[in-house]
Amino acid sequence: MTDQPLASLLAAALFAFVGLFLAEPILLAVGRIFGLYAVVQERTCRVYMLFGKVIGVLDEPGLHFLPAQLGPAAFIINLLGNCFVLDMRLDQEYLRSQPVNSEEGAPMGIGIWYEMWISDPVSYLFKNTDPRGSLRANVSNATVRCLSNMKLAEMMETRHNMSQTVRAEVTDKSQAWGYQLGSVYIRKVHFRDVGMIHQIEEKVVNRLRQVTSAIRQAGSNQVSVITSSAEREAAIEFAKAAAIRPGTLGQAFQEIAREPEVAMALFDVLETQRILASSAKIAMLPGGPHGRMLANLMAADKQV
Repeated sequence: MTDQPLASLLAAALFAFVGLFLAEPILLAVGRIFGLYAVVQERTCRVYMLFGKVIGVLDEPGLHFLPAQLGPAAFIINLLGNCFVLDMRLDQEYLRSQPVNSEEGAPMGIGIWYEMWISDPVSYLFKNTDPRGSLRANVSNATVRCLSNMKLAEMMETRHNMSQTVRAEVTDKSQAWGYQLGSVYIRKVHFRDVGMIHQIEEKVVNRLRQVTSAIRQAGSNQVSVITSSAEREAAIEFAKAAAIRPGTLGQAFQEIAREPEVAMALFDVLETQRILASSAKIAMLPGGPHGRMLANLMAADKQV
C-alpha cells in the first residue's frame, strides 16, 4: 500500500517537471508577444512605435516590464506596432585617398579615419534614411572642402590640426542625424599623380647620388691633405736627420777614438760587415809560415 502512493507522487512530480520544462518557453513567448516584458542586451536600444508615433525608448540593458514603461499600449505593441533594435556600439570607418589639391597645385590624396556611434535613436531612425552613408559623404566633402589649397608643407606635417578641422566641420550635422562623431584622424597623405611620384623619386635618387659623390670627394680631399701633410713633415724630419747625421757620427767617432781598443774593435767589426755584405770571394788560409807561403803563391798566380 505504501509503494503505490510513493510511485504516484514520483509520477506526478515527473509530469510536473516535464510540463513546466515544456511550458516555460511557451509562457515566455506568450509574454513577449503580448508585451509583458522585454530583454535589452548590452549596448543595444529598443525603439517602440505604434500607429506612426514613438511611444517608448529602452536603452538601459536588462529586463524591463513593458506595461510600466509603455502603459496599456504594451499589450498590442508587438501585434500592431513596430520594435526597432539598434546597435549602440562604437563603430569606425576609413576613407581612402580623398582627392585634394595643395596651394602649389600638387594633386594629393588624404586617407581619413573616424569613429562614430548612435547618440539619438529616434533621430537616427526617422531624420535620415541612410545616416551612415550621409556621414561618410559629409566627412569626405568636409575633407575636400577644408583641406584643399593648403600649403604642401603644412599638409604633410600638421595632421592633427587637419583632423580637428574636419571633426569641427562634421560634428553638428552628424548630431542632427542621431550620429555622434568621435575621433577623427588623418592617417595618410600621399601624391596621387604617378608621374609626379616618379619625378620626385628621380630627384631624390639624384640628390642622394650628388650627396654621396660630395661626401666621397670631400673624404678623398681630406685624405690627400693628410697624406701630403704627413709626407711634408716626414721630408722635413728626414732632412733634419740628414743634416745632423755627420755631426752626430763625428762626435760619436771622436768619443770612440779616445779608447784605442774600442776603436780597433769597432773598425774590425765594420770591415767584417763590409766584407760580408760584398760579393767578393774569401779564401781562408791557415796561420804561420805555411799560410804566408800559400798567400804568396796565390798572389803570384793572379799576377801571372
